[in-house]
Amino acid sequence: MKNYPISLLETIRARSIVSQYLKPTQLIRYEALSRILNANVFIKHENHHPTGSFKIRGGVNLMAHLKRQGISGVITFSTGNHGLSIATAAKWAGLSAVVVVPERNNPAKNRKIRETGAELIEAGKSFEEASQTVERLCAERGLYYAHPADEPHLINGVGTEFLEILEDAPDIDVMIVPLGGGSEAAAAITVLKTIRPHIDIIAVQAQNSSAAYRSWKAHAISSAENTTFAGGFATGKAYETTFNIYKDGLRDFVLLSEEEIYQSIGLAHYYTQQLVEGAGSSTLMAAFKLQEFLKGKTIVLQMSGCNASIEEIERAMTYSTFREGWRSVECRL
Repeated sequence: MKNYPISLLETIRARSIVSQYLKPTQLIRYEALSRILNANVFIKHENHHPTGSFKIRGGVNLMAHLKRQGISGVITFSTGNHGLSIATAAKWAGLSAVVVVPERNNPAKNRKIRETGAELIEAGKSFEEASQTVERLCAERGLYYAHPADEPHLINGVGTEFLEILEDAPDIDVMIVPLGGGSEAAAAITVLKTIRPHIDIIAVQAQNSSAAYRSWKAHAISSAENTTFAGGFATGKAYETTFNIYKDGLRDFVLLSEEEIYQSIGLAHYYTQQLVEGAGSSTLMAAFKLQEFLKGKTIVLQMSGCNASIEEIERAMTYSTFREGWRSVECRL
C-alpha cells in the first residue's frame, strides 16, 4: 500500500470515503485580517473536525482501505494529531490501534488518544525515537505500520480539504500551510497545482525544527535539531514520500521562532476567536511576515489544529497579541 498512487483522481475517490464520516469544514473570510494585510483573507478551519485537526481526513481514508484488505490492527508514532487521527478512525472502522508518543508529550493529546480506546505507549525523547519503538512492536504484534508521512492513503485523504477550498474560493492566488511531516503540503500541491497551476503554495515551519525547510533549500532530504514546543512541527527529518512532492511544488518557506509561534496563537485568538495550537495558528504569523507579497491577492490560511495544552495557551496569553492583535507585531515584520 505504500506504493499506492498520490493523485487528484485518488483524492476525488478518497472524498467519497471521507464524506461518510466528516462534514466539510468552514472557509471563512475575515474582514479585519483582509483590511490589515491589504488582501482577501480566508481561513480554512480544519480545527473544527471532531479530532481538532486536519489529519482525521487521512486517517479515515487509510482505515477504509485497511479494512478492505482484512487488516485488523494498526500502529503508529506521533506527537498527537496524527496519532489521534489513527486512533479515532480505527475505532470508527472497528480496528485496534496502538499509538507511540514521545515521553513528556502534550498531555491534552495523550488524553484524547486514550479516550478513543487505543493503546498509548510513551517511549523515547523525540518523534524519531518514538518511531524506533513502533518498528519493534510492529514486527512483534503483526500490526500495520501507519507512517505519519510515507503513507499515500493519508495524503489522498488530506487532499479532500483542498477540493473543498476550490469549491468555496475558486479564485485563490496563495495557499499557506504548516509543514511538519509534510502530508498537508504534499496534498495541497497534488490537488491545487493540478487544478490551478498558478496558485502559489507557501509552507511554514518552526525554526527550532526545520528539517523540511533545510531539505527544501538543499533539494535533498536532511535532518535538523528538533526542539520546538509546537507538536505539529516537531520532526527532526524530512520524509521521502512527501519531500518528493513539496521539493519542487512550494513557492516559498517561512520559518518562525518559538516566540513568534506563541504570538501566532494570540493572533488567532484576537482575529478569529479560536484557541488553537502553535502549528495550527502559524499561518497567520506567516501572512503578516509576507504582507508585501500577499498584497491584493486572495489567500487561504490553513488553521490545521486546536489541540494545544493548557500550559501552551497560558504562556501564549502572556503575549500582547491576545489583547492587541496586529499592533503588537507590526514593528517586527
